[in-house]
Amino acid sequence: MNAHAHRKTGSDPEFMFERAVETLPRPALRSLQVERLQWTLDRAYQNVLHYRHKFDAAGVKPNQLKTLDDLKHFPFTVKTDLRDNYPFGMFASPHSDLCRLHASSGTTGKPTVVGYTQGDIDHWAGLMARSMAAAGARPGDVVHNAYGYGLFTGGLGAHYGAERLGCIVVPISGGGTERQVVLMQDFAAGMLCATPSYALNIAEVAEAQGIDIKALPVRRGLFGAEPWSEAMRAELDRRLGITAVDIYGLSEIMGPGVACECDTARAGLHGWEDHFLFEIIDPETLEPMAMGETGELVITTLTKEALPMVRYRTRDITRLTDEPCVCGRSHVRIQRVTGRDDDMMIIRGVNVYPSQVEAVLVGLSGLSPHYQIMLGNDGAMDAMTVEVEVTADTSCSSDDLAAKAREVRHHIKSMIGVSCQVVAKHPGKLPRSQGKAVRVHDHRKKP
Repeated sequence: MNAHAHRKTGSDPEFMFERAVETLPRPALRSLQVERLQWTLDRAYQNVLHYRHKFDAAGVKPNQLKTLDDLKHFPFTVKTDLRDNYPFGMFASPHSDLCRLHASSGTTGKPTVVGYTQGDIDHWAGLMARSMAAAGARPGDVVHNAYGYGLFTGGLGAHYGAERLGCIVVPISGGGTERQVVLMQDFAAGMLCATPSYALNIAEVAEAQGIDIKALPVRRGLFGAEPWSEAMRAELDRRLGITAVDIYGLSEIMGPGVACECDTARAGLHGWEDHFLFEIIDPETLEPMAMGETGELVITTLTKEALPMVRYRTRDITRLTDEPCVCGRSHVRIQRVTGRDDDMMIIRGVNVYPSQVEAVLVGLSGLSPHYQIMLGNDGAMDAMTVEVEVTADTSCSSDDLAAKAREVRHHIKSMIGVSCQVVAKHPGKLPRSQGKAVRVHDHRKKP
């Protein structure tokens, strides 16, 4: 068999089918969702004891769902449900049908374990290929994949998707940043896949090596796995000379590829509604919210075999729009995630998300895009200290650093409305990301 027989081209029937699904009229999408949702609810109820107990306690049965609106009567699923049923209690498939396991790091308790059948892997690869095509990748492109491989879903998700699309994958993972730059140059990568913070690290190392990364063939960046702001996008575009595109996913739902921006508009992530059902709820009342209103994103899988998720509370704060996109795709768009409701900080009575701080910092004259947020106690109140780093061409005397700190503190106060301490540091003094950036360090004493 030809080693490249699986590769898609622009006229490939599978490629054309994906495009047809992406542009389905919304009534046809809703009809498909009802059919697949009924299948998912029945599979969960029949095969997962947790769901059977939850559905029974809520007084609902799968056959009671007739329309999408009926889903609001079914109970939510949360991350602790996976931990409480560790490791395999949420699986709807027997071990004999599984082909892959992934897991979270488990740094805050038991890890969350997710499993895949071969059918799940095939769907995942197809959705990642669809996402990469939306972001501008094409068959034959070299994809430099700097997402981490292993139990983290990012690396293998991007890898399988790029291969399914017919791209040439460089499976370098994270770390070894100097070598990353050399290989991007030597292999002429057209797309960079990484966390946005690590992409900035790559750009910084390239500059230190005297390599003009903007002159390299890379023209698209597919960035996700951590929240990032529009200011960060502008910085990525400028520093790498690329079109930076946002991709969204969660391991509990599938991994990366649940939704992705198109490079045509970059105005919200197209949520692939033939495989997932998206809701917005009020995180306090848990009541459904209307299209366009901001609240917590809830996702139900529609085709997952091993690990169906029913009304999974992502904790991500965003809103949905079903307005037509200039690219022609009809699937609902998820607006940029502004933060997580469990990441929100309350500083002196003001609600603050880390992404708000980033939006103020990134792009400020004389500052690098690297920062850290330190949380501590100030008597009975929470206090925030923001550590920033000046650029190499900025004066670094003690007086100049103090003046820069005062300037940043003023910007944060005027833009967000919160008072905080700011520490300005010399170039290179803040840690660099090799994968997911750790922006917030919580040193508060618990009561």
